[in-house]
Amino acid sequence: MVMTEGRGSYIKTECGRTILDLTCGIGVTNLGHCHPGVTKAAQEQVGTLVHGQVNLGYNKPYLQLIEHLLPVMPHKSLDSFFLWNSGAEAVEASVKLARHATGKQNIIVVQGSYHGRTFGTMALTKSKTIYGAGYAPLMPGVFTTPYPYWHQMGLPHTTSNDELVENALYRLELLLKQETAPRDTAAIIIEPVLGEGGYIPAPKGYLEGLRRICDENNMLLIADEVQTGFGRTGKNFAIEHYPSVVPDVMVFAKGVANGFPLSGIVSRKELMDKQPAGSQGGTYGGNAVACAAGVAVQRAFKEEKVLENVVARSDELFGMLRELQADPKIGDTIAEVRGLGLMVGVEFKSPTDPYTPAQGKVPAKMASRVQNKCLEKDLLTLTTSVYETMRFIPPLNISKEDMAKACQIIKEAISEVVHEG
Repeated sequence: MVMTEGRGSYIKTECGRTILDLTCGIGVTNLGHCHPGVTKAAQEQVGTLVHGQVNLGYNKPYLQLIEHLLPVMPHKSLDSFFLWNSGAEAVEASVKLARHATGKQNIIVVQGSYHGRTFGTMALTKSKTIYGAGYAPLMPGVFTTPYPYWHQMGLPHTTSNDELVENALYRLELLLKQETAPRDTAAIIIEPVLGEGGYIPAPKGYLEGLRRICDENNMLLIADEVQTGFGRTGKNFAIEHYPSVVPDVMVFAKGVANGFPLSGIVSRKELMDKQPAGSQGGTYGGNAVACAAGVAVQRAFKEEKVLENVVARSDELFGMLRELQADPKIGDTIAEVRGLGLMVGVEFKSPTDPYTPAQGKVPAKMASRVQNKCLEKDLLTLTTSVYETMRFIPPLNISKEDMAKACQIIKEAISEVVHEG
C-alpha cells in the first residue's frame, strides 16, 4: 500500500482507494491527517526559520511550545524540558538522566514493554524478541519484572486486579533482593498503558506501588508516555488516571506535533540541572518547524474540545465491543476488551492457549484475520503483542459518523471470521 494523501480520518492510496484510518501512523496524527491549523503553522514556519541548533541557541517556537506544555503537565514539579526527534531518542535521554542524577546504573523494565528500537532501547523493549534478535550483546544493566497482566503471569483472565497487582509487586521486591540491589538501581521505566504489550492499562494500585518502592529505595520513576500522551487516553497524559502518582521523569513524542518528528523529556529542575551543558543534545532536537506544529496542536486541543470528543467516541467504541462480548455467537471468542480513551484493545481467545478456555470452537489467528477483513472493507487497523490482540487508535477528533462506520466494519469483520471458523 502506497499512501499518497491524508485528510482528517482518511488516507488515499496510489491505486485510488480511500481508507478510514484507525492507526494514526501508530498514534502520531492524533488530530487527523493534515489538520488545517497544524499545516498552516508548519508552512509559515518553513518560510521563517527551519532549523536552529538547540545547543547554540533557542528557536522561538521551541520556547513557545514549552510555554504551552507547562500548564498541561500532570504535576507542577515537571517543569524542565529538553526536546528531541523520536520517542526512542527521548527514552534514551531519560535513562541518561536517571543514571547521571542517581549515580546508579541499572534500569528495571516490565515484561511486555516497548520503548524503541535503537541500540539502547532494544534492551529496554520486552514486548517481542523481533526487535532485538540478532543484535546482541545489548545494553547491559537492564532487568525485567512481571507486569500485572493475567496472560503473562499464566493466570486465568478472570483473576482479580488486586491479586495481579499483589503478585507483580511481590515479584518486583524479590527482583531487588535477588538480582539488582537498590544501591545499583537508578530507575523503573514503565508505560502507564502497555502499548506493544497489548494495550493494557496499569491496574489500580500498581503504579502507586511502583511509586512507593521507588521512594523507599531512592530510585526514579520514569513514565513513558510516547504513545499514551496528548489526549490518547482521554486525559492529557495517561498518568493523570492515577492522580497520586507523580513520575520523576516523563517521556513524550508521537502526538505532540501531529506527525512532525518531535519528542522530549520533562523532569524536575533539580535533576535536569545536574547534567553538564552539552551532555544532552542532538542536531535536529527541538526543530523549529516541528515545534511550531506542536504549538498549533496545543491550541487545537483547547479550541476544538478534543478531550471531550475522545470521551464520547470512546464510549461508542467500547460499547460496540462489549455488545459483541455479550453476543452468544461471538462473545466466547473474546477474552478481554480493555484500554483507556481512544487507546482500545480487544484480545481474542486462541485454540492453542490454555489460559483462555472457550465453550466452543475458536478460530485460529483471529486478530490478523480480522485485521485483513477490515482492510478489505477499507478500514486500516493494527494488531499488537504476542497474543491475539487488535488495537484501535483513531484520530482523537474522529467524527461520530466515522466512528459509527468504523464500528460497523469491525463488527462485520469479527462476525465473518467467527462464521468462517
